[in-house]
Amino acid sequence: MSKSDRGSAMRILDMTTFVALARHRHFGRAAEELHTTQPAISIRLAAIEQEFGCKLMHRTGRAFSLTSEGERVLATFRSILANYEGLKRELSDHSDLGAKVVRIGAIDSVSSTWMTPLVEDLHSAFPTLKIELTIEGTKHLIEGLNRGEFDVIFAVDPAIGDSFRSFTACVLQMTWAGSPKIIDPDRIYTVDDLAGMPIITFPKDTPPYRMIAPYFQDEQVLASKLTSSNSLYSIVNLLIDGFGVGAIPTVTIKRELKLGLLHQINVSKRFPAMPIIGSYNSASEVELVRRVVEQARLNAARFCASVDPNMAWLN
Repeated sequence: MSKSDRGSAMRILDMTTFVALARHRHFGRAAEELHTTQPAISIRLAAIEQEFGCKLMHRTGRAFSLTSEGERVLATFRSILANYEGLKRELSDHSDLGAKVVRIGAIDSVSSTWMTPLVEDLHSAFPTLKIELTIEGTKHLIEGLNRGEFDVIFAVDPAIGDSFRSFTACVLQMTWAGSPKIIDPDRIYTVDDLAGMPIITFPKDTPPYRMIAPYFQDEQVLASKLTSSNSLYSIVNLLIDGFGVGAIPTVTIKRELKLGLLHQINVSKRFPAMPIIGSYNSASEVELVRRVVEQARLNAARFCASVDPNMAWLN
């Protein structure tokens, strides 16, 4: 199984494999339990260790033990699997919910990370559930929720209202990035240095833009040239083409960083992390919305467990 087959978020099968291997401390017995082969177990373990970028198990002859990192991963995987199994049992008791429609809105940063696994898991739990997914900016999502156009949204700001409930699904680390055409990866850039470069960001009055302005105003400097776009995809392409630098969620440019299309900029002042806030109307289709929220929390947790903990984490 190649990493490209695995997708951006770690699968339940991978977590189950790691837990079984940690329990048996034996590749053969773990393979028997999971009805697979020892080479398959080895490949999955190697893929998990590659995902985290560290060794999770020590194997010396017949001796078999977890590293300290492996102990942390095991505890997290056990918690996620327990929640997953509990949710499956609960959902099986509410199969009648599958005939309904759920309207989900999300920002680009969610659609490019854990939204696809969420949709897949909802369809798996409710085969007849109709999902209407809209990708928009935070402002439009909140306005749509207020107008009754969405049941659940995932944005950067919470929706405010008596019937609205909000929660932090996860937190994404932001990083300054730019093309190797215009930045020196070995240099440490000050706020003044960045202010003298073209800046690419999201439109004015959006939460990411509101995070950009204080970053410079705190130092009483302003960007000399600013380009905005409401599309994460467009911003990434502009960065790759060398039109400027920008602060962007690190997990959304993992591939570009790995390929060298973009470089993280070493800065003297870090950019604040960006929370992903889920909001929903607790007065509409209460049971279905609650199930969607529970599944979203689980998918966000699974995603955070599958990436570098410095890139995304639970609040």
